[in-house]
Amino acid sequence: MDRSSLPISINRVSGEHSARREDSVAVEEPLEIQLSTASAEGAAAKSISITMRTPGHDMELALGFLATEGIIDRGNQVVSVEAVGETDPDSGLKNTIRIELEASVNVDLERLQRHFYTTSSCGVCGKSSLEALRVAGAKSLRDTGTTYSRKLITGLPDKLLEKQRLFSKTGGLHAAAVFDAEGEIVTIREDVGRHNAVDKVVGHLLMNNSLPAENLGLIVSGRASFELMQKALVAGIPTLIAVSAPSSLAVQLAVDFDMTLVGFLRGENFNLYSGNSRIL
Repeated sequence: MDRSSLPISINRVSGEHSARREDSVAVEEPLEIQLSTASAEGAAAKSISITMRTPGHDMELALGFLATEGIIDRGNQVVSVEAVGETDPDSGLKNTIRIELEASVNVDLERLQRHFYTTSSCGVCGKSSLEALRVAGAKSLRDTGTTYSRKLITGLPDKLLEKQRLFSKTGGLHAAAVFDAEGEIVTIREDVGRHNAVDKVVGHLLMNNSLPAENLGLIVSGRASFELMQKALVAGIPTLIAVSAPSSLAVQLAVDFDMTLVGFLRGENFNLYSGNSRIL
């Protein structure tokens, strides 16, 4: 059963006329991510995040969150990942993902406490600064990545939209996708939270041993925030393309870490904010 959208009955108003019709809305449910390691006070499972997400690919979301927070960078650091807890009687979902990591993985639980509560609108609250990224060991992506033609870039939004199954059904979801050197969509994920959609993509890459994803680009259906740029940086993705606007801090991150940032991609036009050498 599809748990990502919900059929509802609505009144469709057009001018002075109103008609009853069936519609679909995107499902939004809380997901708790629990972490267990032998180094975390006796291996007891601890909650590290609660995020509002669209159900589907929950394990990818949880693993992608750990990857983009710099906790893990390889799939073999994960001992197990499973949905646990009671099943919600209304949705049929288990809304807790528990991940057990290898004992050798060093987990800074105090740092993760800053990210305990997230929302689909703002992403992780208390975002890390650029300096904190450097302290955490984030490196320039100057000598990584591939080049893309202008024609390839401008053709990406239509390819993305063609694969947005849930958006076409509900009109209320963000999408994130990685594409290859030929401009083909490799993986796409949708979610009510743009940060969740990116985490799902990164989690998929992690599970397939494809990180760092140096020869892939990332396209997002909305704006480019600092948080999305940070996630791309940690995943080793040197090019981020946004259909909408970037924030000032997103631009600064792209410049500081030698990433390519494209924004306002509409039709044949786009703005290139950083990393001009990757766009032919």
